[in-house]
Amino acid sequence: MKVANTIASVRKHIAAARRAGKSISLVPTMGALHIGHISLIKAARKKTDFVVVSIFVNPTQFGPKEDFKKYPRPIKKDLQICRANGVALVFNPSVKQMYHSGNLTSVNVGKITEPLCGRCRPGHFRAVATICAKLFNIVQPDIAFFGQKDAQQAIVIKQMVTDLDMPLKIVVCPTIREPDGLAVSSRNKYLNSRQKKQALCLYESLQKAKKMVKSGITDTAKIIKQMKEIIRKAGPAKIDYIEIIDARTLEKVKKIDRKVLIALAVKISPARLIDNIVL
Repeated sequence: MKVANTIASVRKHIAAARRAGKSISLVPTMGALHIGHISLIKAARKKTDFVVVSIFVNPTQFGPKEDFKKYPRPIKKDLQICRANGVALVFNPSVKQMYHSGNLTSVNVGKITEPLCGRCRPGHFRAVATICAKLFNIVQPDIAFFGQKDAQQAIVIKQMVTDLDMPLKIVVCPTIREPDGLAVSSRNKYLNSRQKKQALCLYESLQKAKKMVKSGITDTAKIIKQMKEIIRKAGPAKIDYIEIIDARTLEKVKKIDRKVLIALAVKISPARLIDNIVL
């Protein structure tokens, strides 16, 4: 496994892989790798010959009161995980390397970035789209892999790739969960044992919604009300949002009569957690 810290070095390794006739994939991450990331790496290895993992804690996608400085950066452990799982190249650049020219250019995907996390975190998806566009230009992968847990992010990136005619495919892999149902996340490390138990309310509320829909209830207001009750009963928390939206356009729906995304974001101090299901 090779480790590159500069754009020039990445391009050198990619060019060599292309000359050898290898197909290339990218798994973009912010490090603190866990079994969710490993599932993406394994999926990439099945589809391509040369797997690239980027590890970059992107400062522009953190809000002024968010956890950029505290975000975990266990780079030695991350490299061990990548090596053990057959990654060919790790791209671990500095902020200066990625934003060497002052970052005067950004990519803005309209409309679908406005609801959900876009409403709660202004500018977040502009930063995500911009860094992904940069990574796609640097690595030039055939396929890039993302997780369903970050559903809105995956939808935004797919839209950007389509709109800008980028020559790659976006693959979205299923959310990986702990045995108790908690969605695996780097931010779970912020939670103590009591808070982790409380955090199960996100999954429980989604399962309640799924049961309600299967029983024939299609009124989204009724479903959301029941989800809120489950979260409130679990303990002190701040609900950023619970929404049932069209899975393609991300527009709110009053009645479930199509494919929908049921998504929520909940702050259980000190972590902001997200989860979702598609029905």
